Amino acid sequence: MKLKDLVREFGLEVKAGAGLLDRDVTGGYVSDLMSDVLAHAVDGNVWVTLHIHQNIVAVAAHKGLAGIILVQGRQPEKDTVAKAAEEGIPVMVSAFPAFELVGRLYKAGIRGA
Repeated sequence: MKLKDLVREFGLEVKAGAGLLDRDVTGGYVSDLMSDVLAHAVDGNVWVTLHIHQNIVAVAAHKGLAGIILVQGRQPEKDTVAKAAEEGIPVMVSAFPAFELVGRLYKAGIRGA
């Protein structure tokens, strides 16, 4: 599945990386503890989090993640959007709470790392 499929299926709002949505999603990871993501997420995962600060972009870039989905309609900070554009990391926003979004992702075939 590609990021653009997730955007369409779940009504995600793309905040950064609109031109990078052809990336394949190899799995998913949900955590709000960045050290956990650094330790366990794998290349190509989509990361579900509620963090909105620019450090999420550094973690995603370091791990080679396909993109980041912010939950509960949380909007990324301006410097997060700028850093994501610079690093080539798609950032998307979902209105769903994390629990519901992850369930929907799983139902759509996205599995954990």
